[in-house]
Amino acid sequence: MTVDSSLLTATMHDVAPLIERGELSPVALTEAMLARIAAVDPGIGSYLTVTAELALAQAREAEAAIAGGDYRGPLHGMPIALKDLVNTADIPTTCASPLLRDFRPGYDAAVVERLNAAGAVTLGKLALTEFALYGYHPEFAPPRNPWKTTHWAGVSSSGSGAATAAALCYGCLGTDTGGSIRFPSAACGVVGIKPTFGKVSRYGVFPLADTLDHIGPMARSVADCAAMLAVLEGRDPRDGATRTDPPGDYGTALVAGCQGLRIGIDHAYCTSGTDPVVAQALFDAVDLLAANGAIVVELNAPQLADCAQYWLDVCAVDALIGHRDFYPQHADDYGPAFRALLDHGTTVGATAYARATRERQVTTALLDELLAGIDVLVCPGMPTPAPEQPDPQALMANDEVPALIRFSAPTNFSGHPSITLPNGFTADGLPLAMQFIGRHGDEAAIIRAAAAYEALTDWHTRRPAL
Repeated sequence: MTVDSSLLTATMHDVAPLIERGELSPVALTEAMLARIAAVDPGIGSYLTVTAELALAQAREAEAAIAGGDYRGPLHGMPIALKDLVNTADIPTTCASPLLRDFRPGYDAAVVERLNAAGAVTLGKLALTEFALYGYHPEFAPPRNPWKTTHWAGVSSSGSGAATAAALCYGCLGTDTGGSIRFPSAACGVVGIKPTFGKVSRYGVFPLADTLDHIGPMARSVADCAAMLAVLEGRDPRDGATRTDPPGDYGTALVAGCQGLRIGIDHAYCTSGTDPVVAQALFDAVDLLAANGAIVVELNAPQLADCAQYWLDVCAVDALIGHRDFYPQHADDYGPAFRALLDHGTTVGATAYARATRERQVTTALLDELLAGIDVLVCPGMPTPAPEQPDPQALMANDEVPALIRFSAPTNFSGHPSITLPNGFTADGLPLAMQFIGRHGDEAAIIRAAAAYEALTDWHTRRPAL
């Protein structure tokens, strides 16, 4: 079966019905996607490992099951990919570090178990910054942004954002400790959900900072992310932080529209330190939603950004715990950025960590208070459009971090869910993005808001010319 090339740049929502009806072969689709990876990814660098043999075996299994009447849902037979810090049995899981270059886990992460049970097809493992911080090890090249290859593709889930935007998978997994689902989604013009802390099990996912880490889906539409989240979420006793929420009713949320949706916005928070083109795209989006029945609520909580200055201390101390088997005895094997984080962790005293912990409590209470009177809070996806790719070995000064993560760190501290989606483009063709933040466990609200905006616009339908 020949696969129309336009299907490769389509969404899961478009393709899944064809697979369900037997009009599209999962094997042919996987072969076509593997061929596209071979042709396109050398210019993008989004994959560290392509698992062609595994993908084709899974595609054949899916095809046989569907033909036999065992269709499991929209991920069945769908080619997806995994960030390369997610354990895959007997497949390299490198965390983009030479310390784990030869590591082949003996088991699958919980999220991989769930994707496999849903019949998804795993194309391979995606590039990232070393151990999911914000710098690359010298032996690993940064992925390139498909919209403009000289520009940044985001932080640690950069391979995930680039592969999804370049149509080298239909969806993928990213992780987010300080913005690493949201930044690559924003920079690459795709949709990403950072779920409520504990909504998705992190068992078998190498931690950056265990108390801040989230794992979630990235895809080319809100509906696709919702379909992936429905498979991924749920209690897992192997991760004691996982929640016992009932399954989300995302199908209803996707079609609920914005009539009566209460959207909170703090203009001072959204404009301070923000590129004017980013802020204007956000305000235009809110105006559009209001014109179609949403209720806009003016808020005043610019102190929401205050927590960003404490993020680095928490991340560094948590990372020390996660790397106790490697640091300090293998300190010289780390790249400069991650080595600097661990070194910083050794300087964070008890008083500083306690102060950061208190700030987490304050941030959580503030967001709870704000969200008590609204359905979602809106703010930029990140402060600027994707900048030119910086020197991958340049160290980010500690005092530069808070400005970068001012819109993302609050929900890593508090654990509230967030969805990032495109809401425009710059004059030179780079994506712009906004995010909706919701109450703990209420992913349905952020999915509703994002889907309502998608239904009114076509930003999510645009694809980079590759």
